[in-house]
Amino acid sequence: MPRLDSFLSVVDLATTIICLASTADQLLRSNSKQMDRRVLFSASFLFLLMLRNGAPTPTAVAEVSVGVILSLQTKSGWKSLTSIRMAVDDFYALHNNYTTRIALRVLDSKQDAVDAAAAAVDLMKNSKVAAIIGPMSSREAEFVVVLGNATQTPVISYSASSPSLSVTNTPYFVRATIKYSDQCPLIAAIVKSYGWHQVIPIYEDSVYGAAILPSLIDSLQSVDARVPNRAAIVPSASEDRIAAELYRLKTLPTRIFVVHMMPSLASRLFRIATAAGMLAEGYVWIATDIITNVVDMVGALDLTAMQGVIGVRPHVPSSPELERFTTRWRARLRRENPDDNSSQFDPSVFQLWAYDATQALAAAVERAFTAGELDFQWINRTGGSNSIHLAAELGAFKAGPQLLAAVQSTSLSGLSGEFRFHGGELNPPVFEIINFVGRGGRTVGFWTPASGISSELGSIESSAAAKLKVVIWPGESTTVPRGWEVPTGGKKLQIAVPVKNGFNQFVNVERDMATNATTITGFCIDVFDAVMAAMPYAVLYKYIPFKDSAASYDDLVSQVFYKNFDAVVGDTTILANRSHYVDFTLPYTESGVAMVVPLVQDNSRNGWIFLKPLTTDLWLGGVAFFFFTGMVVWAIEHRINPEFRGSPPQQIGTTLYFVFAILVFSHKEKLESNLSRLVVLIWVFVVLILTSSYTATLTSMLTVQQLQPKAYSIGQLLQSKNRVGYQDGSFVHDMLQRLGFSKGRLQNYSTPEQYKDAMLKGSTLGGVDVVFDEIPYLNLFLSESCTDFTMVGRIYKTDGFGFVFPRGSPLVADVSRAILNVTEGNIMMNIERKWFGDQRICAAAISSSSLDVWRFGGLFLVTGTVSILCVMLYIGIFIWKEWDCLRAAAINSKNRGVSIWDKIAAWARHYDSFKDNSSVITRKKKTDQELSCKDVVNTDDGLLQLSGTLSISDVSAPKFASPESVVASGS
Repeated sequence: MPRLDSFLSVVDLATTIICLASTADQLLRSNSKQMDRRVLFSASFLFLLMLRNGAPTPTAVAEVSVGVILSLQTKSGWKSLTSIRMAVDDFYALHNNYTTRIALRVLDSKQDAVDAAAAAVDLMKNSKVAAIIGPMSSREAEFVVVLGNATQTPVISYSASSPSLSVTNTPYFVRATIKYSDQCPLIAAIVKSYGWHQVIPIYEDSVYGAAILPSLIDSLQSVDARVPNRAAIVPSASEDRIAAELYRLKTLPTRIFVVHMMPSLASRLFRIATAAGMLAEGYVWIATDIITNVVDMVGALDLTAMQGVIGVRPHVPSSPELERFTTRWRARLRRENPDDNSSQFDPSVFQLWAYDATQALAAAVERAFTAGELDFQWINRTGGSNSIHLAAELGAFKAGPQLLAAVQSTSLSGLSGEFRFHGGELNPPVFEIINFVGRGGRTVGFWTPASGISSELGSIESSAAAKLKVVIWPGESTTVPRGWEVPTGGKKLQIAVPVKNGFNQFVNVERDMATNATTITGFCIDVFDAVMAAMPYAVLYKYIPFKDSAASYDDLVSQVFYKNFDAVVGDTTILANRSHYVDFTLPYTESGVAMVVPLVQDNSRNGWIFLKPLTTDLWLGGVAFFFFTGMVVWAIEHRINPEFRGSPPQQIGTTLYFVFAILVFSHKEKLESNLSRLVVLIWVFVVLILTSSYTATLTSMLTVQQLQPKAYSIGQLLQSKNRVGYQDGSFVHDMLQRLGFSKGRLQNYSTPEQYKDAMLKGSTLGGVDVVFDEIPYLNLFLSESCTDFTMVGRIYKTDGFGFVFPRGSPLVADVSRAILNVTEGNIMMNIERKWFGDQRICAAAISSSSLDVWRFGGLFLVTGTVSILCVMLYIGIFIWKEWDCLRAAAINSKNRGVSIWDKIAAWARHYDSFKDNSSVITRKKKTDQELSCKDVVNTDDGLLQLSGTLSISDVSAPKFASPESVVASGS
């Protein structure tokens, strides 16, 4: 241990001398000679002082071997090694009292996965390293990570960013960099912010390049963007091969490209793309971080061929520590590689991550050792040397789990920013959006997973247009590209049109037998031509007849899905099942499916026609309310109006005569109560409405020519079992089967003439009773035959005619907007007049249908409510006035031991027998003829005792029978 302490003291002393020499070298290059002398004097004094006293070293230091596997044959490799060495020197210069020192064991992977694996085996077997920094590429790291997982050796890579390297499957892999997939949501956010919907990835044909595709496609789909095509470029591809692939992409409409490949291959790609005219106005190129990270390195990219490109990369915040490190890093590169001019460049983010990862590892080693958890020993798991398993032969690092936990829990403010692990991976940093302009890049925005895109770091902006600063696009344009173009150098859009046997006003395909030329005309064709003329850009297209469309339009629509055609133009209905595999534009016609039926004249002689104006339910309802109103009037007027008294038959006759006389307003009975007057007033109003409606309907039935449709509803058709018709190739066939019509009852037709002939024949003569079709066809049919046919029944909702395009086609949105411009103006009106003429409104007189009870439901509700309220109010008043008598009758019934029904009967007899003294008829001064209810007292034996001398004529018997049966006596 003393020998190790002495060695470390010498190392620290040498490190300090090197730092002083570096500082002196920098200051000697300045113009101030006086400053040079001061610095040299200070350095010499410090050096002599250290020689005299010795450098401060800890009393006991443990050396921990750490392997480093880099591609030292590349500039990036030895630049990263410089960062790693500086990280070790700086860490222990700042923490010279730590009890651990990591010793680097550096091996070259030679840019080969096998050599990288061999280096890892050598480090584990011979050097017994506690951890490994590297390798640089994901391809080299794959097997090294597996070895580290098997031997419990943490493998920390600052540049292996492939998502295929999973920290879940290999927990001893620590990713000190970001994954490719971390930038995919940012790319999708850029696409969404500009409203683009299709993106083509151009990637390196390797494990590295293809690994980004799943995450990129998922992120784009989350913002409603698609990947209609892709291009894989082999790293060794010739310029002709790259040019051929780019020209293929140029023939496609999509103009948004995402480039993910190594910088050297990317430079070649952009040079060839510029020569092919694909860095012109209208194009969008987005470069991933592997390209953007080297944009500031002179010579790393051909920036003259990348003007207007957008790039994304992790944001490295500026700091004084970073500036000082950059100065020392450049100086050290010059000393170690004097013949290379790379020292004039700043370190890339990968060199910064290498620095921070090394310091995090050193801190973890010290923390684990201080806690007494670290045992720098390897254990042999085989028990012998006969094992053929490499992992078993290597053994395992005993303190691997503790060191891994210490590394993953390390957090520091590094040169690259906040350096912290989460689940074995570096937390995604803030991303920076770069616009390649001139000789470098300018920052136009930032992105974080939490706040999305913003023009300034930390700002929150709600407007999508203000999220990024002004971007200079290819072609030095500041206008945001649309994202797609109709390729002028490519083929015209192949537009399929249906070949129809009838309704040629919509689409008509004619072939000239002499010249063999095909002429395609019609309403749908003119609408599409007008829409294309209203587009903001030119679209080249040609119509191609599809002969097999008469059987089913579904077959025609499927041709777009199978990429046999680019679109379909015709009388194609927008349906939900079709939208699963194609996209429709907005409809350009009205929608719906209805049925047309023939009209037949009703010449029958009906002696009971006077009953037809009202349906049965209305007749029954009216009669019921007649009786109900009569009962209400009788109940209110019975005790106070002599005209509503008498024997039961006389009262019933009077009441019925009264309510039915209201029909002709000839009732003569005088009403005494305001409540009954209110009931009658409302009922007279109801009767007036009923009689007026009845008279009008009956007059129409007797005077207007009677034309009746054969059927009114689907229900009647289903019950009749008659045949129905539909148009050839229409979806209406399937709809009718879903409604319940059997296949044998359905008959297809092609022309309006066939519709007419079939319905005039009827089902009995081999025709049909009705025809189901879409409203545009029915309107055309009725415009020519509206006197003999009519449209009846409900309209089944559909979305009308639309143009068909492939799923995700960028044309759909622009064509839909152009359809709105056409349909809202006079263009559509002129096209309709050209093909359909001025369609007449059908004026065939159809006899008025009978009136049903639901049309007068409100009237019946009002009169019923008023009647019930009035009779309830009258009953309440009656009980209040006659309460003493009613109670006396109840007491008498109780004393006699009768039931509750006898009580009710007694009350009813009381209601029927006594006249209301408040009536205007009986209102007079009490005489000896009057008898108050209070004067009558029932005795236990059923006889009456009267309290005064009364006249026999008006006194009722104990059972309230008649005045003549009462026996009077003195009190």
